[in-house]
Amino acid sequence: MPRQGLSILSKTERTVLTITGLSHLAVHAQMLVFPALLPLFHKQFGLGFDTLGLMATAGAFMFGLGAIPAGLLESRLGGRKLLVIYQVGSGFAALIIVTAQTIFQITVGLAVLGAMSSIYHPAGLTILSHRLKHLSKGMSIHGIAGSIGLAVGPLLAGIFAEFGDWKFAFGIWMVWQFFLSGATILLIPNRSRASDSENVTSPNKTDIYSLALYYIISICMGFAFGGFTTYMPSLFASQTGSVFEYIPETLRGGFFTTLVFIGGIVGQTIGGVLGDKYNRAALLFFIVLINIPFFALMGYASGLFLIIVSLMLGIAHFSPQPISNALLAELTSIRQRGLGYGISFFLSFGIGGGIAPAVCGWIAEHYTISAIFPFMAISLLPAVISGPLLIKRFHHSSWNR
Repeated sequence: MPRQGLSILSKTERTVLTITGLSHLAVHAQMLVFPALLPLFHKQFGLGFDTLGLMATAGAFMFGLGAIPAGLLESRLGGRKLLVIYQVGSGFAALIIVTAQTIFQITVGLAVLGAMSSIYHPAGLTILSHRLKHLSKGMSIHGIAGSIGLAVGPLLAGIFAEFGDWKFAFGIWMVWQFFLSGATILLIPNRSRASDSENVTSPNKTDIYSLALYYIISICMGFAFGGFTTYMPSLFASQTGSVFEYIPETLRGGFFTTLVFIGGIVGQTIGGVLGDKYNRAALLFFIVLINIPFFALMGYASGLFLIIVSLMLGIAHFSPQPISNALLAELTSIRQRGLGYGISFFLSFGIGGGIAPAVCGWIAEHYTISAIFPFMAISLLPAVISGPLLIKRFHHSSWNR
């Protein structure tokens, strides 16, 4: 984690941010293991991309579906207890996958993993929004940890698939999660509402109209995220062979996907800096616009050009995460914030990201994997329409904070 970002935090804030950051890392690492293994499952088990897409959807949909009840439970149980439930539950879900003997059992394990992982975001983000004084910077550090997970997950999966057993790619995160659960119990103090700090300008009443516009953008970005993160390893495996033919296919897909998510870390850092200086609604709109040409180009690129375009997409696509998470805190009242985050992640990962693997799997099976990415560009158009309307709701805020 960036040293400058941590130096401005108290000891308790650093502890909370470290544990939540490592938990965030694990969420995304685990959820991207299976997409990195799609080329292996396609060849080794003879499964079509439409079937593999449905398997991925089982996990992605549950990842979003559980976010709403998790958001409601946060106000009753507190983030600390929910973190432990997520960590232990995700560990056992990985155990189901590791010990699975059939494709159906693997799918069940993926669904359980998605459901348990869905608990994290509403709890973790609500804790951060209450307890951090420099919210966008804190969200940026937290987001960077998640991006590291996105980067590490596919890479480790590719390495284990080529040089060992693909089940180790889930097993390592099982151990990680059980370790984190112990660290959470020992190091994070029980939540004290009186000591929670409120560090964003929050309305006394949730702005429903603005929230609806925000959620439209969230669905579109979630759909694009679900599509490109699921099939990017397969795209790299099939479209970079002419330049990197000496690298095994599955490892090639995982390695270059990792590079994209490293670009995402850069994007998170940029977003964290900009989010504390400028109007967050306007920033979110312009970043959505920037995503569109990169998605379109990925459908027609190959070799080194594909890698360059995908790196630019990684920077652009992940830069709004600290901005949008802080913006949502501005749109919701304190009492409804956990539910607000829960609904956001249900719509983003459950509806948007949940159906994307299945839809894109159908496109890949009936057309090509490359055709998925221009379709992702088109899927962002409703967000482009909603963006200016959301900005108007913030007309009282100047562009420069």
